[in-house]
Amino acid sequence: MTWKIRQKLRALLEAETCLRPDMRSRGGQLTVCLVYPNSYQTAMSSLGFQTVFGLLAESADILCERAFLPDREDLEEYRRSGTPLLSLESQRPLADFDAIAFSTSFEPDYLHIPLMLELARIPVPAAERTGGDPLVIAGGAAFFINPEPVADFLDVVCIGEGEELIPALVSCLMSPQQGGRGGLLSALAARPGFYVPSLYLPRYDTDGRLTGFDSAPGAPLPVVRACPVLEQHQPAASLILTDNTEFGDMFLVEVSRGCPRGCRFCSAGFIYGPFRQQPFEHLTAAVDEGLRHRSKVGLVGAAVSDYRDIGRLCSYIVEKGAKVSVSSLRIDRLDSAMLDALTQSGHKTISLAPEGGSQRLRDLIRKNLNERQILDACDMLISRDILNLKLYFIIGLPTETEADLDELLRLVAAIRERVLERARANKRIGEIILSVNPFIPKPFTPFQWCGMEPLASLERKVKLLETAVRAMPNVRLKVESLRESYLQALLSRGDRRLSGLVAAMAAGSSLKKAAKQCGIDTEGYVCREIPEDAILPWSVIGTADREQLRKEYERAMGGVERKS
Repeated sequence: MTWKIRQKLRALLEAETCLRPDMRSRGGQLTVCLVYPNSYQTAMSSLGFQTVFGLLAESADILCERAFLPDREDLEEYRRSGTPLLSLESQRPLADFDAIAFSTSFEPDYLHIPLMLELARIPVPAAERTGGDPLVIAGGAAFFINPEPVADFLDVVCIGEGEELIPALVSCLMSPQQGGRGGLLSALAARPGFYVPSLYLPRYDTDGRLTGFDSAPGAPLPVVRACPVLEQHQPAASLILTDNTEFGDMFLVEVSRGCPRGCRFCSAGFIYGPFRQQPFEHLTAAVDEGLRHRSKVGLVGAAVSDYRDIGRLCSYIVEKGAKVSVSSLRIDRLDSAMLDALTQSGHKTISLAPEGGSQRLRDLIRKNLNERQILDACDMLISRDILNLKLYFIIGLPTETEADLDELLRLVAAIRERVLERARANKRIGEIILSVNPFIPKPFTPFQWCGMEPLASLERKVKLLETAVRAMPNVRLKVESLRESYLQALLSRGDRRLSGLVAAMAAGSSLKKAAKQCGIDTEGYVCREIPEDAILPWSVIGTADREQLRKEYERAMGGVERKS
């Protein structure tokens, strides 16, 4: 085994501060390696990954370690030396564990799953594994949106949240099962929240359209996601601190889960069930613990500023002599106490998300914001000398026209004038970052039936914005990669027939080459508007109510003239 890889893993481990040291001293009858299919830095910035690690590591009779996607240099070293993929804690080959559990929040990381299985010398197709191979499990937000593009690689998929599913998973894994591996899979499939892809076979007609799924006896259809009562659990918070992450200087704590807004393009308002908030006393106890190790607290949640006690919580942190950080703020929920705390914490940039460039589009996506509210929110920030604003917008929304883009640019210009007026008064220049992302139709949203706008059309819109922004000093345009967004849409909307394409891309092929090799029409997956009566690839799982989503879609499109 290569000394270079072991040395790097040990250095990462030594740089960590574990807030629950007993997690590392546990033994266990069952060994599990929790795998994040991306870099160590990305994984350890994920509060979800850390929470799942804590739940597994603190389970009786479980020995849990971690593994991550090697960087390019390490990947070359693994291949050159013939070393199998190793865990972080003991540098043990992943194939020696009883179970491998992938934690995945973002669809593009699907491409790394077959790569890591291959590096670990574990058969990539689940059908080729035997009783001597680890059980390959997967969970995370990406999987309870649509696991189908990688379903053929997985033995079990956890559909739901860790607090609810991990105790049930551990109980089943630790219980003697008749029938070996097959018996264990059948036992898991019979429990709520566990999807065993091999027990659900997709059917296609002669034209290649999905017509449904055949499920084995005892395997319910659809598989219903598990949603815990969050107040019964301690807040998800940093368990391991290290400087080798994006948030290395922060202690992270989750204030809420889900989103009460239900914007029609965003999965967060639909896949997490009801909006759930932590009791204030639970959060202050977590903050007190975190401040023993860090002087800055990061508040996490899909709707942080919708937390009922957000101002009070931010003030509490600042009164403790610490700093507070939050993610993007809801424009109509800018609490004065929260803003004062952010200002005292030294924030020079605040992110806001109008998302729809025009009032028509904001109404279409149910953003429930008007231009006056957006400008008032900017005025609140500017009055506190927060002159650097990051504004998130989506282009390519259903029915969008150039008139909507013109209105977007007029709104940005109006915000810029407000920033410049304040900047002239205090002689400090501010900057507006116009962050633009293409619309990606996501499963379990009212817009899941819509197609993504073709790349050529999106590229024209980006050029229009680039030309306009060049004439706006102190405004900078940042556009998410259109091709990466296209890939994300493909993986979001795909079915099991994409498994060969995913494996080919994991082996180094480009999307275009892999699609040609596998005979996949990517445009048909990405840009097609899906008929109302079509069977959706993700319908095998019951993450959200299809009828509710369809009604919301029809409300959005009622009376709207569709693009040709």
